[in-house]
Amino acid sequence: MALTRDYNETVVARIKRDRKFARALYAETMSALLEGETAEGLSILRDLVHAEITFKELARQTGLGEKTLHPMLHRNGNPTARNLGLIVKSIAEDLGIKPRVEVAAAR
Repeated sequence: MALTRDYNETVVARIKRDRKFARALYAETMSALLEGETAEGLSILRDLVHAEITFKELARQTGLGEKTLHPMLHRNGNPTARNLGLIVKSIAEDLGIKPRVEVAAAR
């Protein structure tokens, strides 16, 4: 049976209608990036931008060019730590998230 909707379209639609899902994806993004799963983290960030904030608005908020942001958030993108920080901060603010760091003992 053929899919009637592209996977990314489905995810973006769910992000748009379900704020809790969007916040969970943001948390998953942070986990992926911290665990070295950069491609997955950037891919999820891209979905969040498409659904929540738009690249045009993200460019305005971060001071980065819209044409610069697209390749940065590609699965094979390579944003600098500074730019990635600006991006995740803007998305967090858009989602109403105030990130905090918690340190747990290693097992």
